[in-house]
Amino acid sequence: MAEITAAMVRDLRDKTGAGMMDCKKALTEAGGDMEAAIDWLRKKGLSAAAKKSGRVAAEGLVGVATAPQVGAMVEVNAETDFVARNEQFQNFVSEVAGLILSVGDDVETIKAARFPGTGHSVAEELTRLIATIGENMTIRRAKRLEVNEGTVATYTHNVIKPGLGKIGVLVALEGKSEIDALEQLGRQIGMHVAAARPEALDVSVVDPSALARERAVLEEQARGSGKPPAVIEKMVEGRIRKYYEEVVLLEQVWVHDGETRVKEIVRKAGGSLTGFARFQLGEGIDKPTGPDFAAEVAAAAGTAPA
Repeated sequence: MAEITAAMVRDLRDKTGAGMMDCKKALTEAGGDMEAAIDWLRKKGLSAAAKKSGRVAAEGLVGVATAPQVGAMVEVNAETDFVARNEQFQNFVSEVAGLILSVGDDVETIKAARFPGTGHSVAEELTRLIATIGENMTIRRAKRLEVNEGTVATYTHNVIKPGLGKIGVLVALEGKSEIDALEQLGRQIGMHVAAARPEALDVSVVDPSALARERAVLEEQARGSGKPPAVIEKMVEGRIRKYYEEVVLLEQVWVHDGETRVKEIVRKAGGSLTGFARFQLGEGIDKPTGPDFAAEVAAAAGTAPA
């Protein structure tokens, strides 16, 4: 019997998009014959994922999970919004979010981790799901936050079911207050983050390049006033403070009352806000402007969508 090498398995995986274990089994069944192995995978329906891998996946779900002092979040994309209502897909997103609590938020590490209740990896489970549901799917990004003393609270918006939605937020709160009180505050901050879309936790971590671009624009605008340089400098600094109020979470006005700064809300609660993350489904993905997936299916069937 021909020896099945790792290179052969990788080659078959590249050709078919099937999982590593499925590729190894296919080669074993085919006695090392590559074409026969491809046919074996096709018959099992496991090579279907390769045909879908080039299609844009910008829908799907954001999933969150928590454990004491740690929280996790993942965005898993699919091609259509219909998949978000598929129970198998929902279970996959929930399981992956739970895995991140222990394995961390590196996407490749997540893919290599064993999928709960199976003998294969997350990547292989995703391939099986693609073949079953019939859409391209990707694990796009993940985030894990942890605190030493306190809680990591979560908030989901446009909820499909508990812990799954279109927008997800993690909020890391350090403090000795009652956990229930911190959880409640964390959820309120999560709602604020979902609505206000801050870009940085505090002034010290604002993206330097973004700040430089903003300052250049403000200086150009101020020079147009014709005022003396010293006045222009004060004008620019005042507008930079306004910029911080727009993009820095702790400097933003609390959406729940419209007047208090977030940093004051946290201070009064006796806590410390040490981190946050916000995932909005499909954010930043270039979506095609041509026919959508439903139209593509209708065209293939020789019918027009209603």
